[in-house]
Amino acid sequence: MCDMAGGGGGCGADAEPPRRRRAPADSQPRTCMKCGQGTAALVIRVGDPFCRDCFREYFMHKFRAMLGKNRVIFPGEKVLLAVSGGPASCAMVRQVQEGLSREAAKRLRFIPGLVYVEEGAVRGQSPEQRQQTLAQMETLLQATGFPYHLLHLEEALELPPSILQPGPERASVSSPSGPSYKEAVDNFIQQQRQDGDSGSSLAGHSTPGSPAGAPGSPRLPAAAQTQELLRSFEAAATATAREELLEMLRTHLIVQTARDRGYAKVMMGDSLTRVAIKLLTNLSLGRGAFLAVDTGFTDQRHGDVMVVRPMRDYTAKEIAFYNRFFSVPTVIVPPLFTKRREKLSIHRLVERFLVGLQEEFPSTISTVYRTGEKLSPEPAKASSEWQRCLLCLCGLDTYGEEELALEPTLILEEPAAGVESKAAYIPLLCYSCRLTFKELGPLDTLPPYVRAEGQRRICRAEMEQNQEASES
Repeated sequence: MCDMAGGGGGCGADAEPPRRRRAPADSQPRTCMKCGQGTAALVIRVGDPFCRDCFREYFMHKFRAMLGKNRVIFPGEKVLLAVSGGPASCAMVRQVQEGLSREAAKRLRFIPGLVYVEEGAVRGQSPEQRQQTLAQMETLLQATGFPYHLLHLEEALELPPSILQPGPERASVSSPSGPSYKEAVDNFIQQQRQDGDSGSSLAGHSTPGSPAGAPGSPRLPAAAQTQELLRSFEAAATATAREELLEMLRTHLIVQTARDRGYAKVMMGDSLTRVAIKLLTNLSLGRGAFLAVDTGFTDQRHGDVMVVRPMRDYTAKEIAFYNRFFSVPTVIVPPLFTKRREKLSIHRLVERFLVGLQEEFPSTISTVYRTGEKLSPEPAKASSEWQRCLLCLCGLDTYGEEELALEPTLILEEPAAGVESKAAYIPLLCYSCRLTFKELGPLDTLPPYVRAEGQRRICRAEMEQNQEASES
């Protein structure tokens, strides 16, 4: 018989939903999986609890292992760290500081510098807000003790056309004519011993370089430059095109700074989460042939300046915990500004999709990332200037394609007499850049260095065609 007394319910009473399970009786604070003694402060993945000290060692080891496994940064080289103020890039700077300290077991042997590109104009910030962001970033960069360079995105409009031409590769970048990594390390250690270890303080205690503006002088560019930059972004037809334009200008400005200052490598703070988002985004934009270059550890498309991504094994969760536990300062800037009420860019849509999927299936982002690890950079290589895209500098992927496949990338226009034709630039671009180029507005709104390099290539192609016609 059912017991109906006490209001406990009978046979027909609703049972407690099975999903509301009670916590197990032995649910005590978990122990660190590494040391087995400390109380776990966080769980990175299921079954991976870490205490603070072990998590710090794990985080630092991951950074050193990434650099040691790839062996592309040679001892004594100057490396430029691109700092955006976000969590990943600031954590990267902290790892370099830790690696250069005297207490480090295996110290890093390169000479770091910092660069920050201020983008407040295209992000909708007022002059006062831009000044405040600059002051915060300068305080952050000065605290590191490394040389630093403060740049404005407006300076990209004054870049030389040579930025769209790959420079000669340096002999030290694992080339046949250069020394091996082991030989370079042995020579560096021997040189340090001869100098009485005088080089130990070279990288760790550098004197800050001159920032973009001296104290007391106007820190922001002229209003005319800002208006010209905003004109280029407002002429773009879609938010996706503006995102691509911003990425291009920022990258070219950082690479040019590295060339001018003698840096052989540039470190970007792309995390595992950011790499996975970028991989699917670029695949959606038609850059499937260049995924290994756009998301891999090394990017050698610029020739003399190699871009490396040492943070690509860290998830956003790991970086967030590290910054909070060890008080890593960050400076957050608003997203790309737009006056139009339109759909989000492909970049933002992919980010929302992946992050939302990650909440339900925790291995989503890591699976996408590991898939990208299997890609080869060979399709992005080009043997000559004419086989290289004008904007992204990757090898053209339009040769051998059927006409119908390339038809959406063509521009049909009838320019007036004496007016420069935008359609003439299309043969100089890869498939993805053609689609972006169509949405960037009139030619007079493009950056001057892009127009100058495009005209040089067009004129040279016409001269070669005329020469071949005369010889035949």
